[in-house]
Amino acid sequence: MTNEIQEATPTAEAREEKSLIRTARVISAVFTPFSIPFLAFLVLFFCTYLRMMPLTYKLLVLGVVYCFTIFLPTFTIFLFRKMNGYSLRDMLDRRKRYIPFLLTITSYAFGLAMMYRMRLPWYLINMLWAALVIMVICVVLNLKWKLSEHMAGAGAVIGGITVFSSLFNYNPVWWLCIFILIAGMLGSARIILRHHTLGEVLGGFVVGLVCTILTLDPMPAIFLKLLLNG
Repeated sequence: MTNEIQEATPTAEAREEKSLIRTARVISAVFTPFSIPFLAFLVLFFCTYLRMMPLTYKLLVLGVVYCFTIFLPTFTIFLFRKMNGYSLRDMLDRRKRYIPFLLTITSYAFGLAMMYRMRLPWYLINMLWAALVIMVICVVLNLKWKLSEHMAGAGAVIGGITVFSSLFNYNPVWWLCIFILIAGMLGSARIILRHHTLGEVLGGFVVGLVCTILTLDPMPAIFLKLLLNG
């Protein structure tokens, strides 16, 4: 009888493992890649000198960013899943991720077109360009390697903080410490949930970091222009 009670009662290790998995799921849900462009615009508009812009203008831009980077991708992917009867776990299959990627890329492309029509500053437009380039690279590499989009987003944030620190003249140390810690937590969460391997997590981070720095930093573009003209 005692043995049966012990078998029915979860061990401390089992409870700890369930708690760890639950925490990993929460971290993955909170730091979703879809929210990163919107949060980046939000920080720039209210934590830099761009806060001097009219509130109506800022809300209009934030509305456009939210619509094309969060609402439309999430809604169209939800419809795709329902039409095909896919669960969230089914979407972990590399072969079933192409349509959601293409839906997201299409939405971002329309968002970019809208920003060009609104004549936004280049550094705001390039933030969306960086996200679009990262997604295209992830789609291509997804043919052989399932990169972590969550970690690509984390790398993009750290790359953006690094580049914008010189553009907006602020000390990035504390921001970098915070988001490097978040990136470590997020990468660990993706591995704990067995959604990605360590290589896929590190690969996604590097892709996000490098693409963002090259897209947002004006120096590579100037160097390329001089090289082509020379």
